[in-house]
Amino acid sequence: MNDPIGDMLTRIRNGQMRGKSTVETPASKLRAWVLDVLADEGYIRGYESSTGKDGHPAFEISLKYYEGTPVIRELKRVSKPGRRVYMGVNDVPTVRQGLGVSIVSTSHGVMSDANARAKNVGGEVLCTIF
Repeated sequence: MNDPIGDMLTRIRNGQMRGKSTVETPASKLRAWVLDVLADEGYIRGYESSTGKDGHPAFEISLKYYEGTPVIRELKRVSKPGRRVYMGVNDVPTVRQGLGVSIVSTSHGVMSDANARAKNVGGEVLCTIF
Protein backbone atom coordinates (compact mmCIF):
# COMPACT_ATOMS: atom_id res chain seq x y z
CA MET A 1 0.00 0.00 0.00
CA ASN A 2 1.50 3.30 -1.08
CA ASP A 3 -0.84 5.72 0.69
CA PRO A 4 -2.09 4.45 4.07
CA ILE A 5 -3.85 7.71 5.00
CA GLY A 6 -5.61 7.85 1.63
CA ASP A 7 -6.68 4.23 2.10
CA MET A 8 -8.14 4.98 5.53
CA LEU A 9 -10.02 8.04 4.25
CA THR A 10 -11.44 5.99 1.37
CA ARG A 11 -12.59 3.27 3.77
CA ILE A 12 -14.38 5.91 5.87
CA ARG A 13 -15.95 7.49 2.77
CA ASN A 14 -17.08 4.11 1.38
CA GLY A 15 -18.43 2.97 4.75
CA GLN A 16 -20.54 6.09 5.10
CA MET A 17 -21.89 5.76 1.56
CA ARG A 18 -23.06 2.23 2.43
CA GLY A 19 -24.48 3.31 5.82
CA LYS A 20 -22.11 1.15 7.88
CA SER A 21 -21.83 1.79 11.60
CA THR A 22 -18.14 0.79 11.77
CA VAL A 23 -15.25 0.30 9.35
CA GLU A 24 -11.93 -1.42 9.92
CA THR A 25 -8.50 -0.19 8.86
CA PRO A 26 -4.96 -1.42 9.59
CA ALA A 27 -3.38 0.25 12.63
CA SER A 28 -0.47 2.70 12.59
CA LYS A 29 0.60 5.68 14.69
CA LEU A 30 -0.10 8.23 11.95
CA ARG A 31 -3.60 6.81 11.35
CA ALA A 32 -4.26 6.96 15.11
CA TRP A 33 -3.22 10.62 15.23
CA VAL A 34 -5.49 11.49 12.29
CA LEU A 35 -8.36 9.58 13.91
CA ASP A 36 -7.76 11.48 17.17
CA VAL A 37 -8.24 14.77 15.31
CA LEU A 38 -11.37 13.45 13.56
CA ALA A 39 -12.81 12.37 16.94
CA ASP A 40 -11.87 15.65 18.66
CA GLU A 41 -13.56 17.66 15.90
CA GLY A 42 -16.70 15.49 16.11
CA TYR A 43 -16.60 13.83 12.69
CA ILE A 44 -16.45 10.25 14.04
CA ARG A 45 -17.72 8.72 17.27
CA GLY A 46 -14.31 7.23 18.05
CA TYR A 47 -12.12 4.24 17.33
CA GLU A 48 -10.87 1.16 19.12
CA SER A 49 -7.81 -1.01 18.71
CA SER A 50 -8.61 -4.53 17.60
CA THR A 51 -7.14 -7.45 15.73
CA GLY A 52 -7.98 -7.71 12.06
CA LYS A 53 -9.14 -10.81 10.23
CA ASP A 54 -5.55 -11.53 9.23
CA GLY A 55 -4.27 -11.28 12.83
CA HIS A 56 -2.58 -7.89 12.38
CA PRO A 57 -3.46 -4.91 14.60
CA ALA A 58 -6.33 -2.80 13.27
CA PHE A 59 -8.61 0.08 14.22
CA GLU A 60 -12.37 -0.23 14.28
CA ILE A 61 -13.74 3.24 13.47
CA SER A 62 -17.26 4.12 14.66
CA LEU A 63 -18.86 6.38 12.06
CA LYS A 64 -21.21 9.19 12.99
CA TYR A 65 -24.57 10.03 11.42
CA TYR A 66 -27.08 12.83 11.98
CA GLU A 67 -30.72 12.03 11.13
CA GLY A 68 -29.57 9.22 8.86
CA THR A 69 -27.06 11.26 6.84
CA PRO A 70 -23.29 11.04 7.35
CA VAL A 71 -21.70 13.83 9.37
CA ILE A 72 -18.76 13.93 6.95
CA ARG A 73 -19.96 15.39 3.66
CA GLU A 74 -16.59 15.73 1.97
CA LEU A 75 -13.26 14.07 2.76
CA LYS A 76 -10.33 14.91 0.47
CA ARG A 77 -6.67 13.94 0.54
CA VAL A 78 -4.47 16.99 -0.11
CA SER A 79 -0.85 15.85 0.30
CA LYS A 80 -0.20 12.63 -1.59
CA PRO A 81 2.91 10.43 -1.83
CA GLY A 82 3.57 11.74 -5.35
CA ARG A 83 3.03 15.38 -4.43
CA ARG A 84 3.58 16.55 -0.87
CA VAL A 85 1.91 19.84 0.07
CA TYR A 86 3.61 21.89 2.78
CA MET A 87 2.29 25.25 3.98
CA GLY A 88 3.35 27.86 6.45
CA VAL A 89 1.10 28.95 9.29
CA ASN A 90 -0.28 31.86 7.24
CA ASP A 91 -1.04 29.66 4.22
CA VAL A 92 -2.87 26.77 5.94
CA PRO A 93 -6.23 26.63 4.14
CA THR A 94 -9.58 27.24 5.78
CA VAL A 95 -12.18 24.76 4.58
CA ARG A 96 -15.55 26.21 3.54
CA GLN A 97 -14.86 29.52 5.31
CA GLY A 98 -14.08 27.83 8.61
CA LEU A 99 -16.95 25.31 8.66
CA GLY A 100 -14.60 22.44 7.77
CA VAL A 101 -11.23 21.33 9.09
CA SER A 102 -7.79 20.78 7.57
CA ILE A 103 -5.61 18.16 9.25
CA VAL A 104 -1.98 19.28 9.38
CA SER A 105 1.10 17.25 10.30
CA THR A 106 3.42 19.66 12.12
CA SER A 107 6.59 19.44 14.17
CA HIS A 108 4.30 19.55 17.22
CA GLY A 109 2.22 16.58 16.05
CA VAL A 110 -0.86 16.05 13.92
CA MET A 111 -3.53 18.69 14.59
CA SER A 112 -6.39 20.65 13.10
CA ASP A 113 -5.80 23.88 11.19
CA ALA A 114 -7.17 25.98 14.08
CA ASN A 115 -4.75 24.40 16.56
CA ALA A 116 -1.86 24.88 14.11
CA ARG A 117 -2.67 28.57 13.82
CA ALA A 118 -2.97 28.87 17.61
CA LYS A 119 0.46 27.26 18.08
CA ASN A 120 1.85 29.28 15.14
CA VAL A 121 3.19 26.28 13.21
CA GLY A 122 2.78 25.09 9.64
CA GLY A 123 3.44 21.72 8.08
CA GLU A 124 2.14 19.11 5.68
CA VAL A 125 -1.58 19.43 4.94
CA LEU A 126 -2.80 15.81 5.03
CA CYS A 127 -6.51 16.21 4.23
CA THR A 128 -9.57 18.43 4.43
CA ILE A 129 -12.96 17.52 5.94
CA PHE A 130 -16.34 19.15 5.64
